[in-house]
Amino acid sequence: MRIDLYDKKRLGIYVHVPFCASKCAYCDFNSFVPDDGEIVTRYVDALCAQMRDYRDSGKNYVADSVYIGGGTPTSIDPRELKKIISSVRRNFDVSKKAEFTVEVNPGTASYSTFRMLKRAGVTRISMGLQSADNRELHLLSRCHTRQDFVESFRAARQAGFDNINVDLMFGIPAQTPDSLMKSLNFVMRMEPEHISLYNLKIEPGTPFWENRLNIAPILPDEDTEYEMYSRAVEAMAARGYMQYEISNFSRFGYRCIHNLKYWNCEEYLGFGVSAHSYFNSNRFAFTDSVDDYIEAVTDKSSSVPLTSESEILEARERMGEYIMLRFRLNDGVGSVDFARRFGVSFESLYGGKILKYLKNGLMEKRSGSYALTTKGMFVSNYILSDILEFEDLGSVSRELV
Repeated sequence: MRIDLYDKKRLGIYVHVPFCASKCAYCDFNSFVPDDGEIVTRYVDALCAQMRDYRDSGKNYVADSVYIGGGTPTSIDPRELKKIISSVRRNFDVSKKAEFTVEVNPGTASYSTFRMLKRAGVTRISMGLQSADNRELHLLSRCHTRQDFVESFRAARQAGFDNINVDLMFGIPAQTPDSLMKSLNFVMRMEPEHISLYNLKIEPGTPFWENRLNIAPILPDEDTEYEMYSRAVEAMAARGYMQYEISNFSRFGYRCIHNLKYWNCEEYLGFGVSAHSYFNSNRFAFTDSVDDYIEAVTDKSSSVPLTSESEILEARERMGEYIMLRFRLNDGVGSVDFARRFGVSFESLYGGKILKYLKNGLMEKRSGSYALTTKGMFVSNYILSDILEFEDLGSVSRELV
């Protein structure tokens, strides 16, 4: 029986490419500089094989968002990257109107690479600038300059991309509110459709963590970071970049469809090392070892485990995750939608918890929804851990881009 496209459920697809041209000192994502091209080829072949394995599982879905992230996907041979893109399209029903994103670091993609991506059906580029100040870039151990970004951005435009996101960071060592605003104003003059603004976190296992005592004196304090964040939110709004999530801002019509899947608790499949999925009410993730991943995928007789974690989310867990993710959005938690999903009143469960945040201006109620204010978004981790009574906000937020 033929299934009409309109009857199919919607699906997001994430593909992890763990390779980089260089490893940044603050980065704790699963990424590394490959020793040679052989490991890249073997990994890409395993990715394609894994997508084939899920072809039947996804046959009743239409993918309306695809995101290839990393790492730096454009640090590998363009032919390997094209192979990944082709595999996605070959194994899944990708909507003609799908948002198809590839992450790019400045200096890792030429005009010809951007043209290849465009012709292969990629519709959106996410470019990791982080700062437009070369000194700050050096302190972050980024391997590009401000000028590299300009050239890459212009090459993407020349290749026909009309949907580009630019990543910026605040809380960088030696950064000031004024230097952040200079970077932000520089980016807004380039007129991307979307801007992401992330707070630098010093994570265990990174060179920054090992050197944290030396870095601490030049890190902005919390009050300075809040000034950075609030000034940036205001400046972007004035230029037509409306905040729709804690770290994300877009012009009208350019919200990131893929990340909205995470925040709206919709289904998505992740492929590659460390990739997480939420599919058929099952939350699972794959091994973080590239060698184990390749062996487990390509050798069906192998005893090496492919999955590192897997759980069927019970109602309480789904409820907590929904609250955690929805409070990242400007739209917040809607009373009607919450009751429809879980069969219980949001106010009856959490009204007492949120009352103090409504009173102190960290949260507000509007049009039947509860949402964090700008000040509340800045301390969202604290608020959510209090409301939901846990300390670790979970791994799902690690994949939000």
